[in-house]
Amino acid sequence: MTKKRGRERHWNPEPFLAEEDGSVASNKRTKKAKKARKHQENLILSSGMSSKILKEAQIQQKEIEDEENTNAFIQDQQNDDQLDEEDDDFGSFIEKHRADVANQVMEAMMNETEDEDEEKLLERFLSKEDDDAGPQTTLPDLILATIKKKHYCVTSDARPLPKMDTDFIEIYKGVAKFMKTYSAGKITKPFKFIPAMQQWEDALYLTEPEKWSQNAMYEATRILASNLTPQNAERFYEHVLLPRVRQDIQKKKKKRLHFALYQSLKKSVYKRAAFFKGILLPLCESGTCTLREASIVGSIIQKVRIHVNHAGAALVMLAEMEYSGTRSYFIKLLLEKNYALQYRVIEALTAHFMRFLEEPRKMPVIWHQSLLAFVQRYKNDITLEDKDKLRNLLDAQNHHEVTPEIRRELFHSRNRGEKMTVFNKHIEDDMFDIPEVPMEDD
Repeated sequence: MTKKRGRERHWNPEPFLAEEDGSVASNKRTKKAKKARKHQENLILSSGMSSKILKEAQIQQKEIEDEENTNAFIQDQQNDDQLDEEDDDFGSFIEKHRADVANQVMEAMMNETEDEDEEKLLERFLSKEDDDAGPQTTLPDLILATIKKKHYCVTSDARPLPKMDTDFIEIYKGVAKFMKTYSAGKITKPFKFIPAMQQWEDALYLTEPEKWSQNAMYEATRILASNLTPQNAERFYEHVLLPRVRQDIQKKKKKRLHFALYQSLKKSVYKRAAFFKGILLPLCESGTCTLREASIVGSIIQKVRIHVNHAGAALVMLAEMEYSGTRSYFIKLLLEKNYALQYRVIEALTAHFMRFLEEPRKMPVIWHQSLLAFVQRYKNDITLEDKDKLRNLLDAQNHHEVTPEIRRELFHSRNRGEKMTVFNKHIEDDMFDIPEVPMEDD
């Protein structure tokens, strides 16, 4: 007898039948069969049948449109009589309104010179005490004045338009809508052409810069600061960027500036002379600069490199202005940058501090700090006569902590033109005067 090797195989007595159940093989076969049926059904319709179906559909659509047009025509005939009466009334109203506007414009042009003094008095009387920024001349105000002078076309809208091509005006009105809602991405090409125009202020006026978003202001500053001339960039900084920055600081409760506007201020330093003439000096000359505004602009001066000539010219202009705490703060910041200033700048600063010799009030701490910064950096460039004058000033204006430091720095230094005294005492060495060195025995 032979032995069986391995296990016995189990045979399925029932034959394999492909049923329509969830098995894998049946699913594959059914999918192939469905695809083949769909392909055959698509091939059944010939080109002639499809064209007949389309013709019938077009005929039905025309019938539906004809019915709708007849109903609309009947309604229009019923409403025509009412509209004709309203049009006559509206046309007469427009003619009267245009005549009234023309008469008002002529009267305003005739009485401009007579009413200037009265308008100034009214502005002073109606100015709010809570408004720290005061009245600021913006770019729209300047362009409105030029529109009145040159007798441009003044429409019935609240915002008059300069005398330019209508297509040009429509394009830049679209740019105004884009800049109002801009958040990120590329700037439109029409805005990039503004720096190359002769009437760039009029084109910028059409874009409504007072309604730009903060990010749009940053992109505009980046484009205009690099492409405009220093004189035109100064006008943009003074009449567009600076009022927007001050407005944004005053609106917020914590007196903070939006990051995009801070970056636009930082980009404006690309034109150094325009930055000082368009932002720093107008801010100080306004007389309403707050400490918060001074600290924000001053932080940019601290972070950015400025040429010596621009810094010296700014110091001279600040020294000649009337005193305020923010101006002495800007003087302190520029002095702490430790530039090699010219002698005429140092003389202007000494004259600025000597103006307070006969001041009856006590000066604040920021004034003493600015004087200390001046003495620490430039004590060797001050003449002996100016030091004697400053000694009298320190007797009149005294601070219990800062004044002793000023005295120590000022009167323990050399004067301008004096040479440094170096003590070079000649020492004779004796070659044979050698100390004995104890030697160990071998």
